[in-house]
Amino acid sequence: MVSYAQTNVQLFDQLRREGYSNEEIACVRNAYEVAMRLFTGLFLPSGKPFLDHLVGTASILVALRAAVEVVAAGLIHAAYFRGDFGSIRTTISKAKREEIKNSVGAKVEEVVAGYDAMDWNSKSIPALRDNVDKLDRIDRYVLLIQLANELEHRMDFADLYSDSAERLQRYTERYLPSMIDMAHGLGFPSLAAELAQTFREAASGEIPIEARSRSNQPRSYLIPPNSYCMRRWISVGQECVSGVHRLRAALRLRTRFRRFVDRFAH
Repeated sequence: MVSYAQTNVQLFDQLRREGYSNEEIACVRNAYEVAMRLFTGLFLPSGKPFLDHLVGTASILVALRAAVEVVAAGLIHAAYFRGDFGSIRTTISKAKREEIKNSVGAKVEEVVAGYDAMDWNSKSIPALRDNVDKLDRIDRYVLLIQLANELEHRMDFADLYSDSAERLQRYTERYLPSMIDMAHGLGFPSLAAELAQTFREAASGEIPIEARSRSNQPRSYLIPPNSYCMRRWISVGQECVSGVHRLRAALRLRTRFRRFVDRFAH
């Protein structure tokens, strides 16, 4: 099984070895800095840091010699449905898109937005498989990232640390043939072969129960540092105090205005 990067340093070294230019490496570095902000404290159900998964996905794309905007987008592909932008709204928005554009450029953001828009389920997967040759450039990029994402999730038997082998076996039997066809359709036979090998090895693997995650989380979850939680409460408290001060100032101003009007009315 091929070993891929799991840290930013390993990824940057891989980019240099594969001949990416300094400007292209800077683009990926910018994406990594965005990922650091959006996915701090986020973990996969297995307990693996979400950021490691993102780096691994980007590393697979580098090994495939994908365009730099695809590599950078792969590094933040979950931005709009897992990223923490500091707002309550968890879906894509114009403000979030502008923030990503300003950080990594319009080309990378377009691919990230395309990833967010592409459905990946029992209905869409067969349709994608049957229409790979009809996809436009952005959708082909998005599909390549999706396949790299699927491969990375099964590397090192990662899924088995949080899920059952039986469930993974069912998923493999149902979707692996379609994913292999997609990889061939995109022109990446090496990716098709690796998907086949990795999925089948993972589906037949065994992980000791002592090593399995005890999070009982069905999806990625957040563990913020205790000090961060305290700062959030302090911040909320400060905002409340500030709001009270503003309200009192407004009431005082309104009272003074009324007195001023009353003086001239009489």
